[in-house]
Amino acid sequence: MPDVTTGIDLGGTRIKAVAIDGSGNILHRHYQSTDDAGDAAWKNAVALAVQEIQSNTGTKTEIVGISAPGLPDPDNSAIAFMPGRLQGLENFDWTSFLKARTYVLNDAIAAMMAEARFGAAANKKHVIMLTLGTGVGGAILIDGKPYQGAFNKAGHIGHMVIDSDGEADIIGMPGSLEDAIGNCTILKRSSGRFDSTAGLLEACRQGDEFASEVWLTSVKKLAIGLASLTNILSPEMIIIGGGISAADKDLTEPLEKYMAEYEWRTGGNRAEITLARFGDLAGAAGAACFARETAERQTQNKL
Repeated sequence: MPDVTTGIDLGGTRIKAVAIDGSGNILHRHYQSTDDAGDAAWKNAVALAVQEIQSNTGTKTEIVGISAPGLPDPDNSAIAFMPGRLQGLENFDWTSFLKARTYVLNDAIAAMMAEARFGAAANKKHVIMLTLGTGVGGAILIDGKPYQGAFNKAGHIGHMVIDSDGEADIIGMPGSLEDAIGNCTILKRSSGRFDSTAGLLEACRQGDEFASEVWLTSVKKLAIGLASLTNILSPEMIIIGGGISAADKDLTEPLEKYMAEYEWRTGGNRAEITLARFGDLAGAAGAACFARETAERQTQNKL
């Protein structure tokens, strides 16, 4: 394996790139605008980011990992399904375009890989990660490996059902976890009073009873969802990231209270809940790590 692996996080507004060595140390980082005016623009922006990494590390880029929204194909060579955003992303051949062996995975799974290898879940084997933001993303680690499932769809925790009588979410699931706590529904959940979770939480801190009721209802539903997942996957740790995780104790303290009520803690065992430690480079670093590990495994299988 080469000493340096490049990781790219392709977001809707920014492209983040890193170079990491075999120990996971970030040797160089680079940020630039995605420029989603057309697919040629952001594809070239990715290529420029790779060139920037190559120039600053003095190495030839042989392996690239790309973190992107959507569902990857079975070989993790491209995003197979991503409707509505980044037109031209679906089934794009990155290996040919970048002239380097390239592996692509969902952005939430990439963030989990960073946490599993370098962050909150280092040395853990069975982990669930949720990213709470506009929506609710998720990722699963089983026996130390990212679990993508059939069709690479595993980890979409935000679309699990919490309320069978609730309104359908963006994929048609009724009363989903995403709609229970994601920023996408904060206006509806607060009867039009708040347009962000940050604003809701500020009102909670000032003693607003209505805001507190809205927030605690959302956290309670989150706990019900997480407790359900502990029965299905039995993780040793649950990591919470994304913008809403900035709520810190306003999130973790009521969440722990509800988890104590709902989680089935056989023999006193429970899933540890912790906040993500990796910053905004989680997707890029996790993608690089995934690419390196996948390339190593494929090389060993050929021997």
